[in-house]
Amino acid sequence: MENSSKQWRFEGNKRLNSASAISVRGVLDVVIGNLSTDDLRPTIPLGNGDPSQFACFRTSTTAEEAIVDAVHSAKYNGYAPTVGVLSARRAIANYLNRDLPYKLSADDIYVTSGCLQAIEVALAAINRPGANILLPRPGFTFYESRAAYEHLQVRHFDLLPARGWEVDVDAIEALADDNTVAIVIINPGNPCGSVSSYDHLKMVAETARKIGILVIADEVYSHLTFGSTPFVPMGIFGSIVPVLSLGSISKRWVVPGWRLGWLVTSDPNGILQKSGIVESITGFLNISTDPATFIQGAIPQILENTKDDFFSKVIATLKEAADKCFDGIREVPCLTCPKKPEGSMFVMVKLNVSLLEDISDDLDFCMKLAKEESVIIVPAGMAFGMKNWLRVTFACEISALEDGLRRIKAFHQRHVRKQ
Repeated sequence: MENSSKQWRFEGNKRLNSASAISVRGVLDVVIGNLSTDDLRPTIPLGNGDPSQFACFRTSTTAEEAIVDAVHSAKYNGYAPTVGVLSARRAIANYLNRDLPYKLSADDIYVTSGCLQAIEVALAAINRPGANILLPRPGFTFYESRAAYEHLQVRHFDLLPARGWEVDVDAIEALADDNTVAIVIINPGNPCGSVSSYDHLKMVAETARKIGILVIADEVYSHLTFGSTPFVPMGIFGSIVPVLSLGSISKRWVVPGWRLGWLVTSDPNGILQKSGIVESITGFLNISTDPATFIQGAIPQILENTKDDFFSKVIATLKEAADKCFDGIREVPCLTCPKKPEGSMFVMVKLNVSLLEDISDDLDFCMKLAKEESVIIVPAGMAFGMKNWLRVTFACEISALEDGLRRIKAFHQRHVRKQ
């Protein structure tokens, strides 16, 4: 028996606890924990952006065959270079060059374990004592979590729902000071489902240049657009301002579990090299993990050979689901959607708690919805700093989405405030 008076010198890292508390995963765990075991109906997952479990979102056979070929070749059983397998980096550069006015090379590409590691690399590379970063509100909460872990200060600029979730550009200059190092732009938008126009992104680039900061362009949902605004990569404006472009195959190919992403220095003027950012990127990767080598080996075949009809099918499925989600939300009086989603897999929804009898806020709504209807959605107050807003994903089977919307409507009717 251990002597209870013994004093041990170790304890858990409290920084990890505080950082994970503001993650979407952490918030979803809280909501999922409220599911009732007495409800025998299937749970409707309208919380996270992983539709890979649904047959209508199965990845392309080209991608699957590329993995098999890479494994059977026996060329990718060893460790990969720090910055990634050369053939993968060349293929990613060629893939991204289709949308750019200048040419990236393999030297501009850093292969990462999904887009999450690309975020980790970017924030670590730009960090210095006292530095701060400008993040969108609402935005992807992993930036908050990682910044907290890195002791990187955060300042928020608003995305404006009345203007289709555009960046409040006028507020950016007022937020920035001499310690501001970067601004994060997520396009297509998570959690808003918005798609930024060429002119708007150029305005953001010019503002960042004026301040003297770089742009971190999170483009993990690139080309997943189905409205009137086409996807425009921020790297187009790399000659105006240095851009760290982040992406992956997770969303467009619907394979988030494959964990293959990239960080790209979209910087034809070489400013990131001169400022030491490139050296810091390599330094971080030297002490970090790599994506599986055989996945990297499959990348050239995946990027070069996937047919357009696969992408068209995914877009058509997302558009149909987005339309049904938007129309279904309009039938629930306590919910308002300021703009129909045009990209990614999400939509932000305003909750009017004054119409409900016993719901105090967005978290209470989501907790009780999970318990009573087995429907999971994300409370945006807790997850994104937008009190009494909800994030709903429409990337699921149409039948499941329709069932979820019916349950949300029934939940509203049961809790509506009596006149």
